[in-house]
This record gives sequence, structure tokens and C-alpha cells, in this order.
Amino acid sequence: MSCTSSSASDEDEEGIDSYRKGGYHAVRIGDPFNAGRYIAQRKLGWGQFSTVWLAYDTQSSNYVALKIQKSATQFSQAALHEIEVLSAIADGDPSNTKCVVRLIDHFKHLGPNGQHQCMVLEFLGDSLLRLIRHNHYKGLHLNKVREICKCILIGLDYLHRELGLLHTDLKPENILLFSTIDPAKDPVNSGASPILSRPESNLNGGSTMNIIEKKLKRRAKKAVAKISGRRTTMGGTTEKPERNLDGVNVRCKVVDFGNACWAAKPFAEEIQTRQYRAPEVILRSGYSFSVDMWSFACTAFELATGDMLFAPKGSQTFCEDEDHLALMMELLGKMPRKIATGGARSKDLFDRHGDLKRIRRLKYWPMNRLLVDRYKFSEDDAREFSDFLCPLFDFAPEKRPTAQQCLQHPWINCTVSINVDMKNQGVATVEKLEVGVNNLHLKAKK
Repeated sequence: MSCTSSSASDEDEEGIDSYRKGGYHAVRIGDPFNAGRYIAQRKLGWGQFSTVWLAYDTQSSNYVALKIQKSATQFSQAALHEIEVLSAIADGDPSNTKCVVRLIDHFKHLGPNGQHQCMVLEFLGDSLLRLIRHNHYKGLHLNKVREICKCILIGLDYLHRELGLLHTDLKPENILLFSTIDPAKDPVNSGASPILSRPESNLNGGSTMNIIEKKLKRRAKKAVAKISGRRTTMGGTTEKPERNLDGVNVRCKVVDFGNACWAAKPFAEEIQTRQYRAPEVILRSGYSFSVDMWSFACTAFELATGDMLFAPKGSQTFCEDEDHLALMMELLGKMPRKIATGGARSKDLFDRHGDLKRIRRLKYWPMNRLLVDRYKFSEDDAREFSDFLCPLFDFAPEKRPTAQQCLQHPWINCTVSINVDMKNQGVATVEKLEVGVNNLHLKAKK
């Protein structure tokens, strides 16, 4: 879950069944936490382990994200691990410049369902997933992608090189913009006064009723959308245009360290969300920092195209893992036999020659051609972006560039100085502009 996001999840509500002993804490708007320092304003999102609320910090007069963990022992232990990781991140970055979410405070809160570990994090904006959706899955212009990638790489370089930490679940959902896409949704910019006490209408059973009401409203909304969709299909579809994102600040931070681990102490064999999972994780060959670099490259591709690079599906004849490996090889070429046969799960998926057991015919489509043929990149943009991405998809983890090396890559630092003659009412003014190469193509990609 994007734990500090400005807007609630698009998924269904967490459900009232989980509000029981060992489960979620029922929060009402205006509820105080930590001896009255934090006042709940509205819910931001939820996950399997916790709910997250926008809260007002009466001590600093700032809005923050309050993450409230379920109270059962296993969830409390997971929260303590995340607090340990976030504390190390904050201690090593006193100036808060490393593009990683900042832990402000943590405490325990006793409620009717038990004792809950709580984390207070800086309030951030929308996730990159929401930005992709906002742009109608069209993909962002490469100058925007470049700016986002630079922030992510600064964060990964700090985690890997300075702290020895693996994120293990990097994806657009777990990277948040500094601010909201819509400025009106930012609690500071909106101009609304913070709620400092519980509204009278919310004194009894408000939390449970809100969940039920929201579920009913969401179902009604989906039904209307379905009917509308059928009408659109019958009448012919009109493709949604790409949005103008010029005013959107795309600086961002890496968030959600619930699955992070120290490189010296990996604690799970299966890590990463399926579509962003590295081949060595599928094969159980061991892993290190390079798994984050694989996920980063998948994320960069998704930002630039609007599509997930790998979206495997199982069938009656082959499993999801085998399809995933087949998709990788169709893009990147055949996996070296030594790597294909070197994992604990290799025998389930590959024969002794290094060929997939159940998927025999592969259709190869290299990255640069994919970008040109399917996504209509210019030849130059496709070549330059491929040159940046492809080394990150090396099947040999030790050959993938580090975050530090990626920050030195020409594509990331691709700016050109030009002189522009601007005339205003007959007066000539010359300004020197730093313009991304993608702009010089007059945004021909889209």
C-alpha cells in the first residue's frame, strides 16, 4: 500500500469483518492520537496490515500520514521491523534530500481491538500509478520520465550503497509524488481549516457506517459505469486524449518499507509484486540489490508507455512463472543455460538444455523495435531509452548497473543548451534554456 498517499485507494473498502480483536482500529474523523498531538482528518488508504489516515499534527501545525497497524502479534512485529528500517533511513538523511519517505514519529495506541503500533510519516501526494491512470495509460513524455527516474535512483542509491537496504517491492504504487496531481486535493492548498475535534454526527458508530455506505455507493457507481460502458461500446468508442501534465510536479519519493530487508539478512524467498519480479527470484537463485534495479526498469518502461512490461498469465498447459520467463526471453533473448538451470526451481521450469519445458515457440521482439512499432517512439528516442533500460534487464544480476551507475548514464543527464530568440512587441530577447532532448523532437513520440 502507498502508505502516505494523498487519496484513498480505488479498491473496495477493507470491510467491517477485519474490525475485530487483532484487526484494524476503528478511526473516526476528529479522533486524537498520541496524547492529542495528532487529529484524524480523513482516510487515505488501507492495506492487509493497516489503515492510513491524513492527520493534523497540532505540535508542528503540519499535515501528516498516520499509519495504524492491525493489533495481532504478527502485524505488530511487522510494524516494529518497518519502524526499525524507517528510523535508519531518517537517521542517515537528516537533510531529507534522498527521495525516500520520512518517519516523523511512532507510538502505540490502545483501542477496543487491542494495542496498535502507529507510524507518523510525512504527507506526500499521489502515487505514480495514479499519475499513469490520470494520463489515461498513454505514457508520459520522456522528459517527465527522466525526472521521475532520477528521483527513484537517488532513493535507491541511498538505500543500497549507504544503508545496505533492499526495498523488494518497488513499483509505481510505492512511489509517491511530492504533491497532489490536483492542487485542490492538497490539504494545505485547499485552504480548508483542520478538524480539531470530533464532529457531533460522528460520535457513535461512524466508522462502521461509513464503510457500509461507501461500499453501497461504490457498487452503485460501478453499475452505472458498466451500463454506460455498454452504451459506449454499442455506439462506438472514442479514445481518451493524453492529458497536459506540464503543471504537475513529478518529483517523488520511494515509500512503503514493510517488505524491505537488509542485504545481509534476506528473510523471504518470494519477494516483489509479480509484474516487477526479477528472474532470479522466480528461479530461487538468491538475490541482492539488483532485484530492485530490475523492478526500477519495469517501472520506467511503464511510465514511458502506460503499459506493464511483463503481465504473465497461467494456463492449463503452463504456469504463470513459465509464462513470465517466456515473456522475458521474447524481449531480451534466450536466458543463458547456466542461469536458467542454476536455481532451486529451475528443474520445474527448464530442461537440462536451458529451454522452457512447456513453452517452446517464442516470438522475439527486442526493446528498441517494441518502442518504435507498438508505442510509436522516434528511432532516436527508442535507441536512447533502450540503451538505458536494457542493461538493467540483464539475466545475470551481477551485470546489472547499480543505481549510482544509472545516475551517470547519458540518458538520465540528457539536456542540451540552445538559444531561443523571443520577440515581444518588436523587442528581441535572447534567453538560454536547458531543454530535454525529448522536447527537441517537438514531443514527436506522442
